[in-house]
Amino acid sequence: MTRPLYILLADDDRDDAELFQDVLDELPLSTRLETVFSGDQLMVWLKENISELPDVLFLDLNMPRKTGFECLSEIKENENLKHLPVIIFSTSINTEIVNILYKNGAHYYIRKPNEYSKLKEVIHLALELISKPGLVQSSRKEFVLSQENFYNEKN
Repeated sequence: MTRPLYILLADDDRDDAELFQDVLDELPLSTRLETVFSGDQLMVWLKENISELPDVLFLDLNMPRKTGFECLSEIKENENLKHLPVIIFSTSINTEIVNILYKNGAHYYIRKPNEYSKLKEVIHLALELISKPGLVQSSRKEFVLSQENFYNEKN
């Protein structure tokens, strides 16, 4: 039996975190979710769990005290953390910001959809992409994941 996909979610919105867990529970994948609720808490958690890092980090940009931007920079500058796949998970989308996040080493960017079914599809797609062997950062063209990517991937 393969081990569950180990996911870390950093999001200060507890309702969004609960929704994320609900989505994972409905996916045809075996997963294990840890959640932290601030950028400060994320960086402490990563340092304390350096020997057992998750398979992927879903990182919200807009968190108090330490933002997702700051966390991404710290992760990618740290020798022990820089290979951790990071998926930005945010409510907003701004091309300039997306370009900076791509340049800073995030693997994918997801704009949180308003509909549950779309959220489920895009998280499923992200986890399938992250699980592929030999993972490298996506091309800039494929960086922003959306429902359209899901249909393109399936067809």
